[in-house]
Amino acid sequence: MTGLLTDVTMFVLAVLVGFEVISKVPATLHTPLMSGANSIHGIILLGVVVVAGSARTPLEYALVAVAAAFATANVVGGYLVTDRMLEMFRTREGR
Repeated sequence: MTGLLTDVTMFVLAVLVGFEVISKVPATLHTPLMSGANSIHGIILLGVVVVAGSARTPLEYALVAVAAAFATANVVGGYLVTDRMLEMFRTREGR
């Protein structure tokens, strides 16, 4: 029971600290920070590979597949958002 209470306490504190930090980010920095944060999901993909090596049951395989799909979507999305954001600063030919 103590372990569960500790885990719930850490989760609630993480949510509160995360909300406080994110709410202080100005709108002009939101997109660059979020695209960078999404690309960090590449680390989660490495974790998925490690966990996939020890998966034995169909439920574990399903959870690995879901984690891999979400992490991949975040990595790709982070890079696409960054590329689109940087496209705004490139000069166009013919102007």
